[in-house]
Amino acid sequence: MGRLFGTDGARGIANTELTCELATNIGRAAAYVLTEKTTEKPKVLIGKDTRVSSNMLEMALAAGLCSVGADVVLVGFVPTPAIAFLVQDREADAGIMISASHNPCEFNGIKIFDSNGYKLPDSLEAEIEALVLDDMSPIKYPVGGDVGSVFVRNDYVHFYIDHIVKSVGTDLSGLKIAIDCANGCASYTAQTIFSRLGAECEFMHSSPNGVNINARCGSTHMEDLIDYVNGHDVDLGLAFDGDSDRCLAVDENGKLIDGDKMIAIFANDMKSRGVLKKDTAVVTVMTNLGFKHFARKNGITVKETTVGDRYVLEEMLKCGYNIGGEQSGHIIFKDFANTGDGQLSGAMLASIIKKSGKPASEIASIMTAFPQTLLNIKANDAMKKAIKENKKIIDYIASINDSLKDKGRVLVRASGTEPLIRIMLEGENIGEIKGLANKIADYIKENC
Repeated sequence: MGRLFGTDGARGIANTELTCELATNIGRAAAYVLTEKTTEKPKVLIGKDTRVSSNMLEMALAAGLCSVGADVVLVGFVPTPAIAFLVQDREADAGIMISASHNPCEFNGIKIFDSNGYKLPDSLEAEIEALVLDDMSPIKYPVGGDVGSVFVRNDYVHFYIDHIVKSVGTDLSGLKIAIDCANGCASYTAQTIFSRLGAECEFMHSSPNGVNINARCGSTHMEDLIDYVNGHDVDLGLAFDGDSDRCLAVDENGKLIDGDKMIAIFANDMKSRGVLKKDTAVVTVMTNLGFKHFARKNGITVKETTVGDRYVLEEMLKCGYNIGGEQSGHIIFKDFANTGDGQLSGAMLASIIKKSGKPASEIASIMTAFPQTLLNIKANDAMKKAIKENKKIIDYIASINDSLKDKGRVLVRASGTEPLIRIMLEGENIGEIKGLANKIADYIKENC
């Protein structure tokens, strides 16, 4: 796996890279680091997504946590944002989500939240990593009644559902919505949430079997949802990923509304209601140039971070902003959540459509996206290092970027969660930027 924690927790192929032994040790180390100042027996929540390996890793994590004296509460199949909410709402000392988010079923991951429902900062992840990879000797193992216990609370998810419904606060009756649950966690929550909000919904990919999570469905594979919307009379299509912390949308004409456009819609709506704090939206370096044009036109300040919703949240917390997110559909409503929440985002978008009386296509037209291409190339650690340190590669990428002047840009970065280098270009001519992306990919391969 290389470094234990990437941009979104520890992640790898379950049972070969992310093994039961490793999960047990992560549980031990996390309990030690997060609860060493706790005088009473700590309580840690564990949630999971629907991939087949989640049950196995849940048991391993629970064993590790109990072995250092923590009580474990298993809350079942829940979205990642549910754990972020419940760990604070249920007054737990920490929360762990077992999920590889949008990745295929053979992958899995471990995301850790502190007692306030925030993903761990790099410094705490480094402490856990040092224990797991270098030296577990500081951890003490209790005996007798001091060993932790395991409790099952499948009802906890209803506290999260209540929170989403209350946060949206809009009657969505009269709206017809197609919803793709990615055969993931939303399969257990979306129907209740949107039914309680009053929408008429058609659900697809909502029958998880352990291996079909994200399989040609959900927010990373929009084709089925687009086809459905094009063939039916609906007002909106929504697609979540496996752990439902992302949402992408489709307007009534079957046209994609990505995360950039959704953030633009939310920021514009919040500004019009006087609730957009400091008139600012936080986005990442991957955000389309069209967002900056939209923001400038509408008097909204843009703050930019590196890729990863954790870094978006850090900027929001540091400066007191209340909307931010990523093109991929991670969107954080800080007034209501401590992490990206796909179902909250989707319901909020439906709420704006309902209150405005305008179709989704008209609402999304406030931002015009520049043509953008994204090319992924498989990369080992040496290649990832080269794009940061190899002067020939750095200079070549810079020359391509300079050639686009102010009408486009190049961004090349190593994925924090997958063995990939991502090459993104924006410009006025899609054929030109696709050709340039391939040239950069070839140059990287030739010079690594």
